[in-house]
This record gives sequence, C-alpha cells and structure tokens, in this order.
Amino acid sequence: MSVPLSILDLAHIGEGESVRDSFDASVTLAQRAEKWGYRRIWYAEHHNMRTIASSATSVLIGHVAANTSTITLGSGGVMLPNHAPLTIAEQFGTLATLHPGRIDLGLGRAPGSDQQTMRAMRRDPASADRFPQDVQELQGYLSDESLVQGVVATPGSGTHVPLYILGSSLFGAQLAAALGLPFAFASHFAPDALEQAVAIYRADFRPSAQLDAPYVIAGVNVIAADTEAEAQRQFLATKRSRVSLLLGRGRTFTDDEADMLLDAPQGHQIRQMTKYSAVGTPSMVKDYLDRFTGHADADELIVASGSVDRESWLRSYELLADVSELAGLEGARTTA
Repeated sequence: MSVPLSILDLAHIGEGESVRDSFDASVTLAQRAEKWGYRRIWYAEHHNMRTIASSATSVLIGHVAANTSTITLGSGGVMLPNHAPLTIAEQFGTLATLHPGRIDLGLGRAPGSDQQTMRAMRRDPASADRFPQDVQELQGYLSDESLVQGVVATPGSGTHVPLYILGSSLFGAQLAAALGLPFAFASHFAPDALEQAVAIYRADFRPSAQLDAPYVIAGVNVIAADTEAEAQRQFLATKRSRVSLLLGRGRTFTDDEADMLLDAPQGHQIRQMTKYSAVGTPSMVKDYLDRFTGHADADELIVASGSVDRESWLRSYELLADVSELAGLEGARTTA
C-alpha cells in the first residue's frame, strides 16, 4: 500500500458471545495487528447497541494498551457532546501518561445513540451546537494553557494528545480545516459526501501547532478471504446482520427475509452504507484499496472488517497485511 493502513474495531459482540468475549477478541486483534504492521486501532463510542461493546471507549483503550506494546490506540471517536471536555481531557491525559506516544483522540459530534438513549445520558439537545467551542476547550486542557481560567486537567495538561476531527458531512471538514487538525471521514458507513468534504478540507486547511499540512484518513470496509466466493459469502452475511440490527427493532430475520429487505426500498440505506467495500481475494482487496486511496485523496486508510465469525475477522486483517507487506513498510517508517 502507498499509504498506512489502520483498523476500526467496533468491539462487536458476535452471536453466542459475551461482552468479555468481545473484549478478549479486541485484545487478540490488537496484539496481532501490532505484529502485522498496522498503524493504529480506533474504537468508536456507541450506546444502547446490544452488539457493540465499545461504549466506555477510554476504558477499553486502556485495557488494550495494557496488553500491547507499540501500536497506537485511540477513539474513532469519542462523541464529545456526550461529555464535559474536562472529563475527556482527564481520561485521555491518564491514558497518554500511562502509555506515552501511543494515544489518539478522535472526536465526533453525533450522539452515538438514539433519542431515548440521549435522554438517559442526560445529554443537552443543544450540545452539538457547542462542538467547535468544546473541541477548543478540550485542546486547551491537553496543552500547556487552559482556556478556562483557574481550571487545569490533571492528568491531561501538557500531554498534547493529538486530536482528530471525525465527520460524515461538510461540517467536520470545515471545522478540521479551520482548527488545523487531521480529518477522518466515515466513508465506511456514510459515503455520500466523501469527495466534497475532502476537497473542502484540503482547500481551506490552516496550519496549526499540531499539524502543518492537511491529513486525511478515509474509512473503508474490507473482507479478504482465500477465495472470492468465500469473501462474498461473508459480505452477504454482514449485510444480513445489519438488516436485523438496523431494521429489526429486536427481531432477528431469517436469511430469506433479510435478502428480501435488502432488495426492497427499506434496504437502500444498508446497500448505500456498504458502497465503499473491498471484498475478495487479497490481491482483489489490495487493488480496490489502491484505487480507493486515489478516489478519496487519502493519506491513510482505516479499515473495518464486517466478517461475522472471529476466525474470518482476524484472517481478513492478516491477509490484507500480508498482501500489503505492512510489516516491512511500518518497520521502514519506524527506522527512517
């Protein structure tokens, strides 16, 4: 690959698995990804989703960091309107102090939940409107000079944890450009505005203390397998599971029912979510990602595997690392 590859781990709870099984799998993936040569792993904040276990994002990052040595770990992302900036500064300041040079802080403004869950979290409906100011307040807590007189984050102050703005619209691109921060676009599930958002970000970018030139991370789905037929089988299973997750309202559909819904108007969102998906043999996946890198004008790709069983999930990342020769590339970067 001409750009670094990273991983988005949703801490998925598979069928018949416990939450602890999910956490153990995340540790296993991180330990192997470290050897395979992936740049970083990010974990996303979601709430009230029975199949995703990364709700306490900073706690999960700390657990994985304690069981790995070198790979960068972070949030992809923390939904800042759900939290006080000071609290996030203290959490990630703690992580950065315990694991120096290994912690990222990606920030989003979506709730990561439904309306009822937002109320349960005591979230202010207007909090998303304060996102730009909250990002700057958080940045101050992590730097050498707090923007709030008399308030210092301990731990946090002086750690300079690198911030990333996450987005699926033009708003995130404009904010990342204005603040001079790296921009990660969620094209793995919200592909529509990818090209326009990246173009705006690059055109309007203003250098900052953290970053002197634009840096784009683009999300993309990946399922690599030993045969194309096996990869396509896994891809179909992934889409079927999303039908139950997004349309089931607690109900699990049969394969035939899920396929009917995928072909119906109700399935349009799921079909659109998977627009950017590299599916096939390792060489096919690599070719797709090479083309996607140019299409997205990306400096780094963050890949998410939707394989529904654990062995296939791990195997997909291993095959991609092998065909991309990540271990050798990352080693060269480290020694350069």
